Amino acid sequence: MGKPRSEKVKQMTGDYDAWLQEHLQDKKAACAHLQAALDAYQNDQNKEGLLLAIKDIAQAQGGIGWLAHETHLNREHLYYLLSGKGNPRLDTLSTIFKVFGFHLNVAVA
Repeated sequence: MGKPRSEKVKQMTGDYDAWLQEHLQDKKAACAHLQAALDAYQNDQNKEGLLLAIKDIAQAQGGIGWLAHETHLNREHLYYLLSGKGNPRLDTLSTIFKVFGFHLNVAVA
């Protein structure tokens, strides 16, 4: 038995990226997605996963261009920050979260 083709897998399971984009348009779902990424970051320092979650939410909410406009941050800079290579400052993350309609919180571990 050979390796399944990606088209066949997509046909059998659906398009995950399309599902995720639609799912993350819901604020509560996006918040839960981000919280899961933050929790994972706390456990294993997976910065790339956290930045990908933020990028996924940005794409679902209106795109990086929209986020740049709303945050008054440079679009190219946002692409870099969310690429996994970036290292956004807390004030930048706070600005992004505010645009998403989220509030930073701290809880007892």
